[in-house]
Amino acid sequence: MKMNRYLFKGTAVGALGGLLFGFDTAVIAGTTHQLTRVYALVPWQLGLTVAIALIGTVIGAMSAGAIGQKFGGRDTLRAMAVLYVVSALGSGLAWSWHALLAARLVGGLGIGGSSVLGPVYIAELAPARWRGRMVGMFQVNIVIGILFAYFSNFAIAQFHLGATEWRWQLGIASLPAELFLIMLFGIPRSSRWLVTQDRIDEARQVLELMGSPNSWAELKEIVDSIHTERAHRSEPLFSWKYRKPIFLATTIGMFNQLSGINAILYYLNDIFAAAGFGRVSGDLQAVAIGATNLVATLLAITVIDKLGRKRLLLFGSVGTAVCLAGVAYVFFVNSHQALLVWLLMAYIAFFAVSQGAVIWVYINEVFPTKVRSKGQSLGSSSHWIMNAVIAYSFPLLAKSSGAYPFVFFASMMVLQFVVVLFAYPETKWVSLEQLQLQLGIE
Repeated sequence: MKMNRYLFKGTAVGALGGLLFGFDTAVIAGTTHQLTRVYALVPWQLGLTVAIALIGTVIGAMSAGAIGQKFGGRDTLRAMAVLYVVSALGSGLAWSWHALLAARLVGGLGIGGSSVLGPVYIAELAPARWRGRMVGMFQVNIVIGILFAYFSNFAIAQFHLGATEWRWQLGIASLPAELFLIMLFGIPRSSRWLVTQDRIDEARQVLELMGSPNSWAELKEIVDSIHTERAHRSEPLFSWKYRKPIFLATTIGMFNQLSGINAILYYLNDIFAAAGFGRVSGDLQAVAIGATNLVATLLAITVIDKLGRKRLLLFGSVGTAVCLAGVAYVFFVNSHQALLVWLLMAYIAFFAVSQGAVIWVYINEVFPTKVRSKGQSLGSSSHWIMNAVIAYSFPLLAKSSGAYPFVFFASMMVLQFVVVLFAYPETKWVSLEQLQLQLGIE
């Protein structure tokens, strides 16, 4: 089977949702200082301004699966694209703080929905031999979106737009969102969803469009797998035999955010400002950190199957803990600020090649087929809920001392090292069936 233009286009459009995901979550970093001044925000209000989108993300992620199953991933992604457009325009035109909160909540719904539906759509479209790499493009696009957000903030700042600068920085996201919406009208529904709706002939036509060398055989595999899933749908997740996978999924989701990754990405410009850097300097260094994130993520894709999940998590725990401790030291002594950007770049690199690369793969591997979709939802929810809590709490913790949040994050990475060392199994080169035996699941 060869990559044809229909398969490439479907994958590219699905992955574009990841770019919007990354852009919309990170673009707030360049606006927090102005928003604090324009709306006279106290720390808890600034935290809510950032976290409100994540609350929407939790709701969107938890509800997207059922909606996508009913209406199809492609059509539901169109609705998510509309939410992105409404959020970007609403944020840029916000007439009050409450209007801004409402617009960001709408954007969060789009982020949460696309974070679930984008990878699923790509996975259902992709041939089995390319599925891992093609779905991995969604994660790569998230990181590219984060880099674009930082670069966009930097570029807009060069125009010296004064009091309206934050409006342009938030509103500019409507352009890629509109492009995403338009492109979604040029791709087909997934064959797998069509089979769930008993539209068998249409499903076969999509498989042939994607270049399947034997559409009838592949169609039969899809039909058989859906029958198996329907037979397992009533299997409860919260039972004693699944205690270990539940523990692994929830803890890896929580530790992913207890590392401080998204708090740092969301408040990056504030962190640099607190260390004494000017706005333009802070914007430019944010671009450097975003670029480091992209390079490290691409590296991670090449090594995750060679070095193993557990080894990468242990490596990342040590590296991120050391870097975070260094950042805390800079703030405690209020000197050596020149080291800050290097410490944060190293931190991002350690995170991207460990937690950033491992989390979604690991959550998918530790659950048996019977409850895999429910387990993925649980792990994702623990990740997003902790993300919202940390994003809301960061300004409150940093109010008394800029060092305290980084001390907390560093200590959490030490705790993660201990938990991973003694409780996490290695899943590299282990079949899913063998892994279930290791976890005590019969």
